[in-house]
Amino acid sequence: MTIADAPARATLYTTVGETLKREIMSGRFADTEVLPGERELSGLLNVSRTTLRRAITDLVAEGVLYHRHGAGTFIRRATPRVDQALSRLTGFTQDMRLRGFVAGSRELERGAFLPTPEEAMMLGVGPNEGVIRLSRLRLASEVPMAIEHAVIPQRYIPDPTMIGASLYDTLEARNFKPVRALQRLRAILLGDADAKLLGVEPKSPALYIQRIAYLADGRCVEFTRSYYRSDTYDFVSELTLAPTARRSKA
Repeated sequence: MTIADAPARATLYTTVGETLKREIMSGRFADTEVLPGERELSGLLNVSRTTLRRAITDLVAEGVLYHRHGAGTFIRRATPRVDQALSRLTGFTQDMRLRGFVAGSRELERGAFLPTPEEAMMLGVGPNEGVIRLSRLRLASEVPMAIEHAVIPQRYIPDPTMIGASLYDTLEARNFKPVRALQRLRAILLGDADAKLLGVEPKSPALYIQRIAYLADGRCVEFTRSYYRSDTYDFVSELTLAPTARRSKA
């Protein structure tokens, strides 16, 4: 990592910033996504910490970097942008595949449990009937996109280890794939823990989606609560006039 000769000392921090951007684009810090400490970085660049701080401040303002309190300065990677149709019932893995992204996940919780009162009510199960909980951080080409907390009656998936990359693929393989769902959306501000998982600042806006999915015979097969980054998703729906409204305009 080298700094080209600057025409004037007053513009040295600009040169430092451009050098850092080139290094970021080359993938130099891809393994950690965090910049080295000031002492190490100023030594690598052969500049003072004052010049380095000014360069980093400009890159933060530009959106290339961001600070996370107590953790350091991180690289803000370009995030995928997804148009998600509200009228289509699909899982995250299928959605990402259709858009050319590599779907991935980081597991947060997996296991068999007795249902909470809310889970029992939503799924229509008894208080002593087992449920499978699966919580994951969902990724698109390694970029955090959403946090999903899925709950499934254990009668449909007896062992939590049976679930692979796609919950819906597992349900389909067992002939329990849902055919319809009810979804409720609302805007929220992320708490510290969820914001950290999604790689955004605390109190960043997000979309909370609650989904209840059903089998063809009306039985509830899935209760999922998800938190979607608002800077990565646009939810799209098609609206039509009701038949009576169309007749009145004829």
